[in-house]
Amino acid sequence: MLIDDVKIKISAGNGGKGAVAFNKNLMSLGPTGATGGKGGSVYAEAVADLSALNQFRFKKILSAENGQEGRSQFRDGQDGKDLILKIPVGTVIHNLDNESETELVKIGDRALLAKGGNGGKGNFHFRSSRNTSPKEFQPGLPGENFALRLELKLIADVGFVGLPNVGKSSLLNSLTNAKSKVANYAFTTLEPNLGVYYALILADIPGLIEGSSQGKGLGIKFLRHIERTKIIFHFISAESPDPRKDYKTIRKELGSYNEALLKKPEYLFLTKSDQLEPKELKVKLAILKGINPGAVAISILDDASIEKVKNILNKIEEEKKV
Repeated sequence: MLIDDVKIKISAGNGGKGAVAFNKNLMSLGPTGATGGKGGSVYAEAVADLSALNQFRFKKILSAENGQEGRSQFRDGQDGKDLILKIPVGTVIHNLDNESETELVKIGDRALLAKGGNGGKGNFHFRSSRNTSPKEFQPGLPGENFALRLELKLIADVGFVGLPNVGKSSLLNSLTNAKSKVANYAFTTLEPNLGVYYALILADIPGLIEGSSQGKGLGIKFLRHIERTKIIFHFISAESPDPRKDYKTIRKELGSYNEALLKKPEYLFLTKSDQLEPKELKVKLAILKGINPGAVAISILDDASIEKVKNILNKIEEEKKV
């Protein structure tokens, strides 16, 4: 199960309090209480692991270490260790307390989420000509704490969209080393699947239906994963009685969710072409060509048609390098 939207609470460490101490060495006088250590901060770091948010499924409260108390003989307290949360690249971090947002869009990107509290000063720092034996000290400052919502939005070069059971997962498996579940029924894919075709990242988005943008079927849960996709591969099944209607259904849902999705470059494919007689296939392909002249009929059982898809991907890859 892929966790792609989760709420957690984080707390940075508190600073350690300053010490009250005096010199223990013979013939030496004066305060020696040192400063408390700084509390650990909380950071987020982007990693390639798409399932990294699964760690927060049951563990919702996370804290960095507190700074240690200051000690005698000018020995400052040890700083608390920072807490680094490994989250998938493409995650949007919503701070629910101050309503700020942070996005990690590259592997290795790091963001400060909560700052640790400073350590308090020990009595050594309060000495003066009038007060040579101070007993004042400062408590450590509290670390920041926030409620966060972590929302994963996939970053892919090509996103596969279409109604359920149109062959998106099968094609992804044919083109890459992905091992997406494949079966002849709707909603076989219940979570996004990624595959890598040379330098391109391909994302198989679970099937959409009419009303997805209003929460029907799998709802808007996966529509957000298309937002950052650069190019859309739109799949229509050759088994469909009305390919034009299927196409309009998906385009309507994309536009209802975010009109910017309709402006992305789109390639149109008539899948499962092996299921039709040549005459019927020609008719349905002509319908799609009326929508997009570059529409292509494909079947995972037809090597020649898969080569057409690869040629398109190769072209996209070349343009990416420029």
